[in-house]
Amino acid sequence: MIRRKHLLSISDLSRDEINYVVEEAIHLREYTSGSPLKHQVLALLFEKPSLRTKVSFSVAMYQLGGECIFLPKEEIGIGTREDPSDIAQVLSRYVNGIVYRTFSHQTLEQMAEHASIPVINGLSDLEHPCQALADVLTIYEKKGKLKGVKIAYIGDGNNVAHSLALAAVSLGMDFVISNPPGYGMNPSIVTKVERLSRESGGNIFMEEDPFKAVKHADVVYTDVWTSMGQEAESQKRRRDFSGYQVNAALMNAAPSEALLMHPLPAHYGEEIQKEVLHGPQSVVVDQAENRLHAQKAVLLHLLSDGNKAFPG
Repeated sequence: MIRRKHLLSISDLSRDEINYVVEEAIHLREYTSGSPLKHQVLALLFEKPSLRTKVSFSVAMYQLGGECIFLPKEEIGIGTREDPSDIAQVLSRYVNGIVYRTFSHQTLEQMAEHASIPVINGLSDLEHPCQALADVLTIYEKKGKLKGVKIAYIGDGNNVAHSLALAAVSLGMDFVISNPPGYGMNPSIVTKVERLSRESGGNIFMEEDPFKAVKHADVVYTDVWTSMGQEAESQKRRRDFSGYQVNAALMNAAPSEALLMHPLPAHYGEEIQKEVLHGPQSVVVDQAENRLHAQKAVLLHLLSDGNKAFPG
């Protein structure tokens, strides 16, 4: 049976479970027959704008034989018109699962606490587990392995960094994060990552100098300096992060075979040069596509009534 009802954090999955998602995602890339989620309905409950999360989950459900209902924040009024606990209980009587994209991880946890159906984190202020699953899938496909791979993450210690660090170290990878003082990862996440490193053989390092961080890197990864909800800080962040742009000079400091990754959307001229994002080392479009395949694997196992289960 499935041992975990919800996917709120990448740390909800063990190393074996993450590896299993990767293997299943590769299989499901070519899956064209059958409808394992026929008559299943997934609610997409979104407080934030979305391209990849909305479309990839919608297409994933369609390819697995199910369907989605999109519920924007204006329609639901989470926390204003209706309490999250009431929304969770009512949706549990209507649909088979919820993807919740929210500003507040605390509200996500409240939703999951009161839902009797699986709740999947489509992005919160603390984590982005679905992105991390697509990222490790992409790295595995391009590098042929995960254990021992070195990721150099240049930029804000945000939700993407949190989930990627947890996944990477859990899988025995080395994760190096480089950012200016005051923009590091949440201490509670760092504590989790350090605990995982003792169990897995992976490592986490903090390196303020981005040119040192990318030395010997297999993957150079960046994300926006200003996340949704932080727009008032954008000017200050641009000043503070000057010198942390992933540009041609920084990529030249990394090995020539290093991959360039970004979860998108990109702010050209800030965290990354447009020419680099679309350069020969970039795998960002493959990375975006892999959101679809990784999410198919997650949906199949969370919504299939225990017909398939994560190992362990």
